[in-house]
Amino acid sequence: MIENDYAPWLGIDLGEKRIGVSLSDGLKIAAQPLLVFERTSRKADFAQFEKITKEHGVGRLVVGLPVQMDGTEGAMAKWARDYGAALGEALSLPVVWQDESLTSEMAAGAMAEAGYSRKKMKGKLDAVAAALILQSYMDEQQNKF
Repeated sequence: MIENDYAPWLGIDLGEKRIGVSLSDGLKIAAQPLLVFERTSRKADFAQFEKITKEHGVGRLVVGLPVQMDGTEGAMAKWARDYGAALGEALSLPVVWQDESLTSEMAAGAMAEAGYSRKKMKGKLDAVAAALILQSYMDEQQNKF
C-alpha cells in the first residue's frame, strides 16, 4: 500500500448505531465533517466506505479508538480495532487509530455554542466528532516535524 502524499485522509467515528465520517484536505491541514450513516452490517458499511473512499481518492483511514479515562482499552476499543483492521484490509488502505476520548462531548458543545438544537445535532454530531478525531491526528503528525 503506497500512499499518495496529497490523497485526503478519512476520519471515522464508529458508534453502535451510526458512523460519522470526515475528510481532510490534500495537505492534511483541516478536517471537515462529511456525513453520518446508519450502521447495518459490515458488508453494507464496507460498501458505503468503498464508495466514499473511491469518490474522494482517500489514502488513509483514521479510526477513532475509544480509550477509557484511565488510558486502558476496553471491549469497545477491541471492537474498533477489529472493525478498522477489517475495513482497511477490505479497502486496501492503511489504517491508524486515534484516541477519541471526549470527542462526542466536544462536538456537542461546539455545535450547541453554534446554535444547533439537539434535534439538528443528531444527524451531524458523529461527523463533527469524526472531524475532531481526524484533526487531532493530523495535528499530531504536523508536530512531529
